[in-house]
Amino acid sequence: MNTLAHSGGPGPWILFFPLFWAAVVIGGATLLRRIARRGRGRPWQTRATRETAAESSPITLLGRRFAAGDIDEDEYWRRLSVLDEQFGSDSRRSVA
Repeated sequence: MNTLAHSGGPGPWILFFPLFWAAVVIGGATLLRRIARRGRGRPWQTRATRETAAESSPITLLGRRFAAGDIDEDEYWRRLSVLDEQFGSDSRRSVA
């Protein structure tokens, strides 16, 4: 009967199995972290969900109300100045 004890043991090759699985686990964790960063920390959120959130911003809604004729130009500029104070300079890029 030929067993490991009589054949000299498994040898140094036995070290490759744990190293292989460690590399698989580390590679998987690295891949998931990169996907999470690319998805702004939310890999479960789809692109459509992000676009819907951007479309419902206060400045976008204000622009739509102005375009639909719900508010006049004076009201639009008054509300835009309040939103600009509240949200900072990024709001001007969203309007243009």
